[in-house]
Amino acid sequence: MAGGIEIFSDDQKHDRMEMLKAFDETKAGVKGLIDSGLSKIPKIFIRPSEELCEELSQEKTQIQVPVIDLTDIQKPDRRKEIVEEVKIASETWGFFQVVNHGIPLTVLDGMIEGIRQFNEQNVEEKKKYYSRDRMRRVRFNSSYDLFTSKTASWRDTLTISFSDPGEIFDHQELPSSCRDSSLEFSKQVEILGNNLLGLLSEALGLKTDHLENMECSKGHRLHCHYYPACPEPELAIGTTKHSDAGFLTILLQSQIISSLQVLYQGQWVDVQPIPGGLVVNIGDLLQLVSNGKFKSIEHRAIASLIGPRISVACFFSGPVNGAKIYGPIEELISEENPAIYREVMLSEYVVKFLTTALDNYRALDYYKV
Repeated sequence: MAGGIEIFSDDQKHDRMEMLKAFDETKAGVKGLIDSGLSKIPKIFIRPSEELCEELSQEKTQIQVPVIDLTDIQKPDRRKEIVEEVKIASETWGFFQVVNHGIPLTVLDGMIEGIRQFNEQNVEEKKKYYSRDRMRRVRFNSSYDLFTSKTASWRDTLTISFSDPGEIFDHQELPSSCRDSSLEFSKQVEILGNNLLGLLSEALGLKTDHLENMECSKGHRLHCHYYPACPEPELAIGTTKHSDAGFLTILLQSQIISSLQVLYQGQWVDVQPIPGGLVVNIGDLLQLVSNGKFKSIEHRAIASLIGPRISVACFFSGPVNGAKIYGPIEELISEENPAIYREVMLSEYVVKFLTTALDNYRALDYYKV
């Protein structure tokens, strides 16, 4: 340690890279390690010592992320109340949970079960989808930033991209174990995403369809995470501290354990799973276009002795492969409230995100005026 920073020799860096390559080449992910009878986690999963020391000094709190009931959302008086709740949560927490959102419990449970079956099937079948090619619509791997992050994440991920609505998506590309459940969940969560963008538009004082017309929900990606039980959870991390790069995220999490945490006023807050509930959070791009009115808050997923935990994050990030430019919404800018962010080209923004380690990515810092 030197000034709280880990110093690695060239030999240590080389050894770490060799370990990362060896792990990646198994194509079996973190679950493969557990299946091998692992009792201690490999060095690539152990967090830096300064992080572990900081963990000991951080306080925990019992406060809870807001829960918003979407019942009777189309009734004018009730909608007005919901919009106000969404406004307050988005300006303060950047996170809230929604219940009575319209997606049947059977669809949510089916999605969780489909991802369980995918991860717990024969490993040779899973390996067919293992890839780090970002152009593949369907790919399975462990840590998209495996070779650039300080710590490998204790999770495996199946990514399904619905980001190019104009292109034909051959549904046979999807694994049979979760094909039907993924397609149904994708259809339902897209509807909910647009409904939430309508509420968020109204919360900004704009017309209901403003954010949808900006193509904030054009295409979406499902990141289906599988977090196996970890033999040394205090040393590992499921997903490192980060903020989401897109406009809006809707997260489905299994009921087994609370692992998602939000950094609120300097304290980590557990986001307790609610039966039938979904977690919603503001992304960096929505903070940017709202000119800082809505907050994109850092969060993480901790490792646990109990598992597996399964979560499915639906990211609404706009037309990521085009030349669309986003900046603070004109109606929200004035002499008294000048733009605090500059415009960004979405395709360049996405490349920057994908080539930066998640634990080192702070998008909004790059785009401040």
